[in-house]
Amino acid sequence: MTQSGQRRTPRAAKTSSVAKKAVMAVSGIILVLYLIAHMVGNLKLFAGAETFNGYSEWIRRIGEPAVPGQTVLWIIRVVLLVAVVAHIWAAISLWRQAKRARPTQYVARKAVAQSYASRTMRWGGVILGLFIVYHILDLTLGVANPEGPGSTPYDRAIAGFSNPLVTLVYVVALLALGFHLRHGIWSATQTLGQSNRTRERTVNAFATVFAVVLTAGFLIPPLSVLVGIIE
Repeated sequence: MTQSGQRRTPRAAKTSSVAKKAVMAVSGIILVLYLIAHMVGNLKLFAGAETFNGYSEWIRRIGEPAVPGQTVLWIIRVVLLVAVVAHIWAAISLWRQAKRARPTQYVARKAVAQSYASRTMRWGGVILGLFIVYHILDLTLGVANPEGPGSTPYDRAIAGFSNPLVTLVYVVALLALGFHLRHGIWSATQTLGQSNRTRERTVNAFATVFAVVLTAGFLIPPLSVLVGIIE
């Protein structure tokens, strides 16, 4: 018997919710795999300008001569764009669905039990979305970078991260990424049926360690540039 004022969720809505959670989980996995590769590439800053610029050029030549230059890179970009759009769509749709289905008192009690990361997932997502746009303008296109679009990737990284304000923006965004990852990994295992009560501790530990390691891996290069370890 349901509590007074609490609605039963129709079967169609439940099915829709499961499908949206699956979309969110799968798109999240694609984005996490990209983040791992991106973090490894960023750490090549420690190897110097020649290695880092060579790595950036190699990314553009993947698949040659079988396919024209940047073909594989553009395929990766399109897949990432689809994953980002699908992730955002699923997140907003699920939030609206949950808001319509839950009575006010239930939401209030539920919010108390949620973790800090869970309660800031939406705002973290907004921060990350804005950061992605800035990141592309800054380091990918160079239009928001002091060195300009005609510079090398290494020079853009050094020029950007030498500015404390720019580095602070990256730190805030990466901390938001860490919280987002930690909760997202746990949610994905629930959605894909890979977690239960006996595995929750292991999943929580893995999600925390993974989020910390990935966030640290992204934070080390800009902080190293800021303090002069990388020049």
